[in-house]
Amino acid sequence: MNPNLVFLNSFLDVSKETFSKLKRISVPKKLEEGDQIAKPGEVPNKIYMLVSGMMRVYLSSENGKEFNKNFFLPFSFVGALTALIQNQPSRLTYEALTECQVYEINFSKITELCKSDINISNLYNRILEHVFIRYEERQLELISMDAKAQYLALLKKMPNIEELIPQYQIASYLSITPVQLSRIRRKIKKEEVKENN
Repeated sequence: MNPNLVFLNSFLDVSKETFSKLKRISVPKKLEEGDQIAKPGEVPNKIYMLVSGMMRVYLSSENGKEFNKNFFLPFSFVGALTALIQNQPSRLTYEALTECQVYEINFSKITELCKSDINISNLYNRILEHVFIRYEERQLELISMDAKAQYLALLKKMPNIEELIPQYQIASYLSITPVQLSRIRRKIKKEEVKENN
């Protein structure tokens, strides 16, 4: 079965007819490392389905410091959703961290299809629910976990993340410095050695 259809079926049973409609409004694209699909101050009009590679979303401070808000691995939907829904400029930057394969979808075409096709409307609602749940999980991590626990949770979700991106990107996601992340990693390794002895 088509892996894209398998991914969509994880939200809702998608018929071949519905899948064909979605394919007709999707454009396959290749993103290079550093390519940005949404930028602060710009009103976005596209959403993306990530099928390979890794992306991030970050906030830039006035002095240029970047704060990673989230990472995305296949398969996931990536885009400035709040800005898309409100038809307002994005406050966040969405960027490819590696070479990525995506499907680019015009957001207005999806919302138009939702009006005429109950299956696509239901799928859209399920995807929004999924995005909200992920957002709430991240908020709970931020208020209930220290940096070490957040790092371990990140490794559980993305076991090969350290092979994909530099340490400073991970440190930014945890709101700590790369030096602090190195200390956390050393501490974890020591604990693993003790457990294995």
